[in-house]
Amino acid sequence: MSPKHFLDIDALDAASLRAIIDTAAAMKKSGKVPKALGLKSGAVLAMIFEKPSTRTRVSFEVAIYQLGGTSIVLNPQDMQLGRGESVADTSRVLSRYVDAIMLRTGPHAMLIEFADNATIPVVNGLTARSHPCQVMADILTFEERKGPIKGRTIAWVGDANNVAASWVHAAVRFGFKFRIAAPAEFAPSPELLAWAWTEGADVEVTEKALEAVKGADCVMTDVWVSMGDEDEKERKAALRPFQVDDALMAAAKKGAIFMHCLPAHRDDEVTATVIDGPQSVVWDEAENRLHVQKAILAWCLGSGSLGKGRVAKAKRAPAKRTAAKPAATKRRAPKRSPAKRSAAKRPAAKRSPARRAAKTPRAKTPRAKTPRAKTPRAKTPRAKTRGAKR
Repeated sequence: MSPKHFLDIDALDAASLRAIIDTAAAMKKSGKVPKALGLKSGAVLAMIFEKPSTRTRVSFEVAIYQLGGTSIVLNPQDMQLGRGESVADTSRVLSRYVDAIMLRTGPHAMLIEFADNATIPVVNGLTARSHPCQVMADILTFEERKGPIKGRTIAWVGDANNVAASWVHAAVRFGFKFRIAAPAEFAPSPELLAWAWTEGADVEVTEKALEAVKGADCVMTDVWVSMGDEDEKERKAALRPFQVDDALMAAAKKGAIFMHCLPAHRDDEVTATVIDGPQSVVWDEAENRLHVQKAILAWCLGSGSLGKGRVAKAKRAPAKRTAAKPAATKRRAPKRSPAKRSAAKRPAAKRSPARRAAKTPRAKTPRAKTPRAKTPRAKTPRAKTRGAKR
């Protein structure tokens, strides 16, 4: 049986993706891992980081722990991979030690090579091409606040980077409208857009931020300068008209939410009044990385079923019945006749001062003590027996 990899949103069918989202929501609500997932305890997740991480590392490490497993954190400096050992050999060796691999790297081809040579599940923690775990968490966050995402409008403003690419994949699988506002040099690749339109996705690209945001249910952006980008000044100059501020948010639909995958640079891609304002859901978004990645790992490692049928609507096991203790019987006082009840309620008659004064105390008569006669007890000698122990 081939392993179940989580490499990209476009690599999975809509039913599997929906099952992961529903399972994440169910586990977040209940705080429990359903037995229907068929997870074995003690699973080990190897996490390989070629790029720095906060949310990806912590959320995956906590996720596997809450699923009853543990994790090993690796980087190229700790491995022979950094000294020339091939990706294929590394993948084959790790497959003999651990139960799953999460990889956060640059080249997408490295992720694919890991998966092609592994006999265990491989999860895409981030590549230069895509960031599917982040977008799955974003969809869970949107649906918590706004309901089903199907048919809604999502606006992306700024650099159409790897996160935006995963949003294009999601637009195909989840059936929502996706509008991208970006300078021409930072627009999505023609190949990505061609695939989305061939799949029937409702994806629009514009160079005007206001056009993308108008009437949107959700507005999102990302950093202007990512890890590895060297042209910082040129990028910031080109993306300055795409800053998300209060005026731009006002063009969105009433009650629209703002999302950012973090880390954020206030007053670059977004103003502080927006990201720290009432429309922002970035902290829920960050938390949901944990719940979604628990569901992704459960999908990869579990032998059971995910989704509404088995997990999202799983019923609680009935409570064990215990023998009921007999109720203590209360003793009731015997009923009294009305005459007796009325007599009991009557106050005691008060005596006059003269009668109280006339009352003489009783004289106490001392009791005579008679001494008891002591009778001496006769001692009888004991008969000695041979061999008796004293």
